[in-house]
Amino acid sequence: MAFSGDKPRVLIVDDLADNINILAEILKPYYRLTVALEGKKALKIAFSNPMPDLILLDIMMPEINGFQVCRQLRLNEKTRNIPIIFVSASTDIQSETTGFEAGAVDFITKPFSPPIVLSRIKTHFELKKARDSLEMQNEILEQKVLERTAEIDLLQEVAVQSLASLAETRDNETGGHIQRTQHYVKVLAEYLRGHDRFKDHLNDRIVDLLFKCAPLHDIGKVGVPDTVLLKPGKLTDQEFKIMKKHTIYAKEAFERAMTFISNNQHSDLVDLAMEIAYTHHEKWDGSGYPRGVGGEQIPLSGRLMALADVYDALISRRVYKAPLSHSDAINIIRKGSGHHFDPDIGKAFLHINQTFQQIAIKFADREQEQNREREHKQEQEHKQEQEHK
Repeated sequence: MAFSGDKPRVLIVDDLADNINILAEILKPYYRLTVALEGKKALKIAFSNPMPDLILLDIMMPEINGFQVCRQLRLNEKTRNIPIIFVSASTDIQSETTGFEAGAVDFITKPFSPPIVLSRIKTHFELKKARDSLEMQNEILEQKVLERTAEIDLLQEVAVQSLASLAETRDNETGGHIQRTQHYVKVLAEYLRGHDRFKDHLNDRIVDLLFKCAPLHDIGKVGVPDTVLLKPGKLTDQEFKIMKKHTIYAKEAFERAMTFISNNQHSDLVDLAMEIAYTHHEKWDGSGYPRGVGGEQIPLSGRLMALADVYDALISRRVYKAPLSHSDAINIIRKGSGHHFDPDIGKAFLHINQTFQQIAIKFADREQEQNREREHKQEQEHKQEQEHK
């Protein structure tokens, strides 16, 4: 604890000068003293700089009594930790109870005994020094925990991006798809935070985890043979059965990863990544895969990812298809709401579809970037023409 000046500073508050003089004689060899004859002056001194390190406070004073002064000091962030010792001629239990409830740390009764006064003050200075030291250690530990948590978060993000990049090397889809879909999911989730159905499930941490986990939605494709994964045309029924297994491969991989986590721990990131990878091909009407579940049996993360993934697939060029326009993608998703997609998530997309288009342009693949910008410009021009009519 760093005291003001060479000695700790003690504020003596009493409306009787004789009492102040007695205490001053006892304390002046050991402490720097400041005095106040009434409560308002005491508060002014306590809030000044440098503040007192300890306060000896009389109870019975005109205008503002000691209890009131103590309460005001405890309510203020700057002064709430200053030790306050009441000095009083009263020895009744009620006064002591009121004093401790107001925030005092001790009582010294009049007439004063110099050894008791010195001993009590010394004890409370030592206690405060110990508390300050403990608080400082706690702050250091909290900072270390924050730093360690930040390191773990960074390692998790690196692992996610590395795995996503691995999946990208095996798929004919591009890294732009990964960036676009994670941003689609984020803006959808942020928009739906204001919806009664979703507001209790989409706090800051969940939205952040959705953004981090979304790149792993197709990680299971690393287990799909190249003859199927890279086929430049429509898949046969048998090939499609093989392709659908990528959701199961992902789930199994994440389950194996979780065996390395002890029984009393879990990873929210791994749990959510597995949910997304396993369920983003399920459909609201139950016609999806791998389990064919529908409605709210599909985790929210999977429902969000389903729309984001489909939108990007529609507007992106593939070896087996040309890209659709943003307008065409809107129409397809509108028709799919209540069938393929959670209807409320579909409505959310319709409200923020322009944000999706901006994300698509920002993270466009190089070969598609010019076409996307041209399409956006044409749509804006068409919109302006309609407004002028």
